[in-house]
Amino acid sequence: MDKKNLNIKSARDGIIAGHFTAHELTTEYLAEAEAKNSEINAYISIDREKALTTAKKIDKEIKDGGEAGPLCGIPLAIKDNILIEGGICTAGSKLLKNYTASYDATVIKKLKNAGAVVMGKTNLDEFAMGSSNENSAFGAVKNPIDIERVPGGSSGGSAAAVAAGTALGALGSDTGGSIRLPAGFCGVVGMKPTYGRVSRFGVMAMASSLDQIGPFGKTVADAEAIYTVIKGEDKMDATSKDATESQIAIGNPGSITIGIPKEFFAKEGMDKETAEAMEETINFFRSSGMKIKEVSLPNSKYALSVYYIIMFAEVSTNLAKFDGIRYSRTEDVTDSLLEIYIKTRGAGFGDEVKRRVLLGTFVLSAGYYDAYYTKAQKVRQLIRNDFTKAFAEVDVLLSPVSPTVPFKLGEKTDDPIKMYLSDILTIPVNLAGLPAISIPVKGREGKLPIGFQLIGKRWHDSDLFGMGKFYESL
Repeated sequence: MDKKNLNIKSARDGIIAGHFTAHELTTEYLAEAEAKNSEINAYISIDREKALTTAKKIDKEIKDGGEAGPLCGIPLAIKDNILIEGGICTAGSKLLKNYTASYDATVIKKLKNAGAVVMGKTNLDEFAMGSSNENSAFGAVKNPIDIERVPGGSSGGSAAAVAAGTALGALGSDTGGSIRLPAGFCGVVGMKPTYGRVSRFGVMAMASSLDQIGPFGKTVADAEAIYTVIKGEDKMDATSKDATESQIAIGNPGSITIGIPKEFFAKEGMDKETAEAMEETINFFRSSGMKIKEVSLPNSKYALSVYYIIMFAEVSTNLAKFDGIRYSRTEDVTDSLLEIYIKTRGAGFGDEVKRRVLLGTFVLSAGYYDAYYTKAQKVRQLIRNDFTKAFAEVDVLLSPVSPTVPFKLGEKTDDPIKMYLSDILTIPVNLAGLPAISIPVKGREGKLPIGFQLIGKRWHDSDLFGMGKFYESL
């Protein structure tokens, strides 16, 4: 078992061929996770007993001639805002430190049916609110490439787990870049599917019109293998649907046009190292025969403002349920309902969550709803229209994931606005409901990771996997 060079396909093939068992593979990854977690804090919980029991069951099924699932024996890590029946699900908040999930999220059911082994639950910014994974009630996650730097948020634990070799793949959620930013900062692949491509049933909602579940992997093919299992319509999620996916002609590079959004390459906001990495990436695709065309997304300059108004509003609504009555019952409060709210939410929510709930309540309040929320929704449509216009001329769009390399722990915690700017290049995609993938720029061994982002047309998720595998193969 060459664990360092193992990917999902080779691991599955090795188990089926009998070179090693699912139990042996899981044991290796559990040992790695337990050894490294005290340093990088990627996992909130590691379920050794359940993981090994699942692995043994898979080995018995294979021995008995059963059909091997597409993720047979693959050790995966799951972001801790995704429900797994019988397990604690904290969403990175002390308010839910004792909450036990009563059912499996749809994506978890699909992973289990595919033969995956769940290693444990990964750390995240509280209720998925953050860009650095420093807002967790269970401590900050550290970037395994450089432990003095952030892994990106909010799915930083999932990205760090894969980057550190403590899981072969992972699930995260992406509301404004929360899969792609950690993937870019940790040097792994992270994919945000088209809104509605993957069911959100059983996932703790942050901003329901923006949230999307997606995979992390060491390679594009690994992310695709997980995505293929979890995608599809779910009757429990009215926003989900099946879609026919066609892939652009990767075998004929000359027929493909890549759009470069000029607004995403503003020199005053991008560091030199990232700018050079993007130029190298663009030149790679140009030299392969693909056409490069500059396009404009003029309303993207409003995306950050629009996003934070809509997201704050939806956060305020979605988190109203955490009131000390049902999900985090407060047994010692016997006075008024207001006292229950104050003691539960005041003590249970962290500063960033409180900030977003307060601002969301404000933009939805009488006298301000039309001035903020309604106007933001109108501008959101203009942003969607910009993408539609651009995709009339090109097949995919390419941009950086972040304007900077991973920043130091604590560098932006005292300045929320500076922290919010970390997502400036990923947020427009969520507002438009489009698929996007973060892929590490090649040739950066010994340097800080930089990710580039490919953005696809709605329901053209497969285009991104095809482009990504083409990039990795050469």
